[in-house]
Amino acid sequence: MLSEFDLIKRYFAQHSTTDPRIALGIGDDCALLNPSPGMQLAISTDMLVSGRHFFADADPVMLGHKCLAVNLSDLAAMGATPIAFTLALALPEANPTWLQGFSQGLLALADEHHCNLIGGDTTKGPLTMCITVFGELPPGSALRRDAAQVGDDIWVSGTLGDARLALAGYWKEIKLAAADHKLAAQRMHQPTPRIALGVALRGIANAALDISDGLIGDLGHILERSKVGASLHIDSLPAGPILSLQPLAKRREFTLAGGDDYELCFTAPIAQRAAVIAAGLASNTVVTRIGCVQAEPGLRLLDDFGQTVSLQLTSFDHFTTP
Repeated sequence: MLSEFDLIKRYFAQHSTTDPRIALGIGDDCALLNPSPGMQLAISTDMLVSGRHFFADADPVMLGHKCLAVNLSDLAAMGATPIAFTLALALPEANPTWLQGFSQGLLALADEHHCNLIGGDTTKGPLTMCITVFGELPPGSALRRDAAQVGDDIWVSGTLGDARLALAGYWKEIKLAAADHKLAAQRMHQPTPRIALGVALRGIANAALDISDGLIGDLGHILERSKVGASLHIDSLPAGPILSLQPLAKRREFTLAGGDDYELCFTAPIAQRAAVIAAGLASNTVVTRIGCVQAEPGLRLLDDFGQTVSLQLTSFDHFTTP
């Protein structure tokens, strides 16, 4: 039977680093960070709970990837470069096979983004993981939610809706071919944090956030914090390749309110259109212009003909969504 300290030593403590920003990592009461000279720290925390954020029988490799990816996505939304993270992990049991897969998926993504595991905690309990991630960026360059300006274009990265489509397949709401469901589920289980795009957008975009609970609600946070409104061209939303084959009503529903996309939604001045496209190319990320920021409060949904569409859609909320 693995003890708590054996578990940490075997599966997580080997993630050592020579990064000069990490003065002290795993093994003491606190980790010590040395941000690069003249840089600000960006810090975010996300918790994933079995049965709420992922299926109890989720593949541990994919789950390790996802629990870090959703945190890195927050750094991307601020335009921050990752430094390190901590992991608090509650486990029903210390299962070596599960731990090997989980740590493999977690640390592979950490290595990809040069983000060092520097500490955390483990305990026995319902399967839950909580990550706090640390990044850095130049002072005054953060892509904040409260900075959208009237006249800004609204953009999104990547594609939307395939994670929700995968969930519909699991729930038998929609019948999908096995290969199609697998492709959609890949987006759900292993999202891509848009770190490179977020960094490239510093000095170009005004406001940004990552889409975790659905575009219609998450964009609403930007509008509320910035005290502006917007119009959104809903049939211009970039659906994923499998969702693109679904009826219009499902495409609209899942791209607008699907959640679990972890793409960036951001606003930028019209004069920066070429720079936004260049940032997308530089980061190997597709970007799509989907609307504009307006002075009139509220969010207006428009079809391809510019006509207002009335849809009763809400984003995910942990305390109101069943």
